Amino acid sequence: MPEYKAPLRDMQFVMQELLDCETHYQNLGYEDATPDMVSAIMAEAGKFTEEVIAPINQSGDEQGCKWEDGVVTTPDGFKEAYQQYVEGGWPTLSQPVEHGGQGLPHSINTAIGEFLSAANHSFAMYPGLSHGALATLEAHGSDEQKAMFMPKLVDGTWTGTMCLTEPHCGTDLGMLRTKAELNDDGSYSLTGTKIFISAGEHDLSDNIVHIVIARVPGSPEGTKGISLFVVPKFNVTADGEVADRNGVNCGSIEHKMGIHANATCVINFDGAKGYLIGEVNRGLNCMFTFMNAARLGVANEGVAAADAAFQGSLAYAQDRLQMRSLTGAKNPNGPADPIIVHPDVRRMLLTQKSIAEGGRALNGYLAQLVDIVEAEKDPAKRAEAESKLALLTPIAKAFLTELGLECTSHGVQVFGGHGFIKEWGMEQLMRDTKISCLYEGTTGIQALDLLARKILGSKGEMIKPFAAEVTQFCTENVTDEQMSEFVKPMITIAPNWQKMTQEIGMKAMQNPDEIGAASVDYLMYSGYLTLAYFWAKMAKVAFTQLAEGTEDKAFYEAKIKTARFYFARILPRAQGHAACIENGAASMMAHDEEEFLF
Repeated sequence: MPEYKAPLRDMQFVMQELLDCETHYQNLGYEDATPDMVSAIMAEAGKFTEEVIAPINQSGDEQGCKWEDGVVTTPDGFKEAYQQYVEGGWPTLSQPVEHGGQGLPHSINTAIGEFLSAANHSFAMYPGLSHGALATLEAHGSDEQKAMFMPKLVDGTWTGTMCLTEPHCGTDLGMLRTKAELNDDGSYSLTGTKIFISAGEHDLSDNIVHIVIARVPGSPEGTKGISLFVVPKFNVTADGEVADRNGVNCGSIEHKMGIHANATCVINFDGAKGYLIGEVNRGLNCMFTFMNAARLGVANEGVAAADAAFQGSLAYAQDRLQMRSLTGAKNPNGPADPIIVHPDVRRMLLTQKSIAEGGRALNGYLAQLVDIVEAEKDPAKRAEAESKLALLTPIAKAFLTELGLECTSHGVQVFGGHGFIKEWGMEQLMRDTKISCLYEGTTGIQALDLLARKILGSKGEMIKPFAAEVTQFCTENVTDEQMSEFVKPMITIAPNWQKMTQEIGMKAMQNPDEIGAASVDYLMYSGYLTLAYFWAKMAKVAFTQLAEGTEDKAFYEAKIKTARFYFARILPRAQGHAACIENGAASMMAHDEEEFLF
């Protein structure tokens, strides 16, 4: 199993040099979030993930979770590791002070989330879902609900889940059947079954708080009749203490492709007592708070997978001896050269490296936008941040998970036959990562959200704030000779983004299927362009540091070389997606159903 090392130096580069977190935090009033404090937190988080969380990753996969009569037992070491996680105060970092949190910025927690997910995807999901539950209660819950549930969710004594999907409805939540009937005391009784509930039952925490969508009798059909409820595993007193068992039970756990150490549950609600969050029939609006937080978390999983795959692949490629270099022996005293000398191995390693580091920059940027939405006093600045988040969230979620999965495939390939063997850990990484392409809406769903609902739905307005930022960067650096190799391709590609959007909109007026046919290619095109922007920005920082005579010369030179690889070997993929979009829906929709058989 590859040994995980938290990428502390690169995280410092992204947070402090690329994104200037010091100025960012001071502008938002986070006085305690100094560079020294951020570095100290990252160092401790790195140590914790390396020494406590990573060592139980492979054993957790082998043992998996066990279900017996509604009780789920996590693999050996998970309960102890979670206890250390809670005792270390990690759940409280970015939570409100009034509910027992430390009040630090969301972006610090995002960085730590990457470490956790890369070290042990299954473990990271147990506390990870609690953040979405907390965000939902904080944004939409009543004062009484916050007092009942938030303190123990904040300190990690309790964990949270999101209960959306049902056996018959999948992504089409308007088909849900779970019902919520009003009780005399103002609470509701929920009855129904939810499936695919990650961390829905386990032995890590004293209580599990489910955020559940259901339909109140008499509500409209479809998504307009969805309401949102908070439903605890154990009932809770007004002062937040555990009482008797609620009508919530785990009917079974799924036998899955990966993340075996995280319990994916069938949860049955049998007259379970719950509390309405927000207004009746406004549940989906409230639920998007949880879903958007979860989508950003899943984007982080994609980057984590790419980095973990890169770390394992690099160590193996430096050690494994196979054949001689085409340009002559590089290890003349050995029987063969290490495989890192071979161009195709380097292609895979640099793909992993460029996606992991570029994705880390994108996720760091998105996390700072969340900071602005949460803490900025200026409404105009908040609105701009919200607009950029709305645009980039589906891109980051789908693009980074698809490429994260690709990077894990490269990991298996670098190891050759050994990559297909369990003991090396690369096949587990690939199995664990595939789910990230499905969580919180598949790649196709994210693509439709981006193109149909956000871009075309806003008549192109939503693209403008981020496009203006990219254009400004290009304008400021177009005369910089060092930056021309990065700026010129973007000047060519960026205008095509808006032109392509207009052309899809025109085609869709004649045939709505053009939107569905173009959407995934459109999202991937957008993703490659977005990552190019962040690689160009990273190259700019590296050139500046080298010009100032940095002592860390090798780090910055490697950053520039990786940027060149991205622009030379990864960004050209965007043109293939553009060609697919231009070719339209005709070839996709030409077959009659029976013709698929031939």
